[in-house]
Amino acid sequence: MLTQGVSAMIPDVIGGEHLVAKQSAVNAQGQLRAAPIDGVVFRPTRPVPHEDGHLTEVARTSWPEITAPIVQVHVTTTLPGRVRAWGLHQLGTDRLFVVSGLIKLVVFDGRRASPTFARINEFTVSERNPGLLIIPPNLHHGWKNIGVSEALVINMPDRMYTYDAPDALDLPWDSDEAAQLIPYRW
Repeated sequence: MLTQGVSAMIPDVIGGEHLVAKQSAVNAQGQLRAAPIDGVVFRPTRPVPHEDGHLTEVARTSWPEITAPIVQVHVTTTLPGRVRAWGLHQLGTDRLFVVSGLIKLVVFDGRRASPTFARINEFTVSERNPGLLIIPPNLHHGWKNIGVSEALVINMPDRMYTYDAPDALDLPWDSDEAAQLIPYRW
């Protein structure tokens, strides 16, 4: 027997009132449902198979999403289950691409004057679901390796790393301050 809920039928099972309906991250055309944070861009790419394996484009200067020069490229690895968050750059734009592994990338808009203030965007990205994520300045961002192997993430920022004065601010994801300021739990 089913009982009627506020917005859906609730099955007559133990814990039924605690069940949450699944929500697809994409629509029928495969486009992301979530409205993007102002300035955040996700450009899906695709692996192209060939007789020796596959090729996936990471970035091209002809893409309209690449609006500033690529001045540096680096790779970050993240072990399974580990979180790297929350980072923020005041001047630079990150351009992230997951080469291998399964990563949940999250962006939070804490910019008080932003039209998307307090919005969160989540992206699940891997070599099977590749894409370039562009994160402009002053957005908290980070990721968790939700896969079972070490993940590799390429970053192609628009500003070169300055060793003596890095454009990098961190709010540890597991701090009390992060729990109070950012409405997201890893």
